[in-house]
Amino acid sequence: MKKGYVYLCIAIIGEVFGASMLKASDGFTNVLPVIGLIIGMGSAFLFLSLCLRTLSLSLVYAIWAGVGTALTALLGVFIWNEPFGWLTGLGLLFIIGGVVLLNTLPGTQRATGDSK
Repeated sequence: MKKGYVYLCIAIIGEVFGASMLKASDGFTNVLPVIGLIIGMGSAFLFLSLCLRTLSLSLVYAIWAGVGTALTALLGVFIWNEPFGWLTGLGLLFIIGGVVLLNTLPGTQRATGDSK
């Protein structure tokens, strides 16, 4: 099961990197960020599919989307100088709280029908 979480972390990193490259591509006008976008999102979906072998879809997708959204928002603030207000901070806290709750629910760890 730990391998599933490692794959999930790599998928999140790939997604956040890909989203940052999407911003840097300036509407697909800069070639190198577009290549980074393809690599980042491709690796995100590859490792997302690998972690689904041992973790449930509801748990994986919630963590992937929630943590990815929070990290992308923070990168937007610190790298792209996007605004950060108290409502943004509150929203990020709700996302993180939801991820924590999902991880504490019994029976959400293992994929259905998985005997690994």
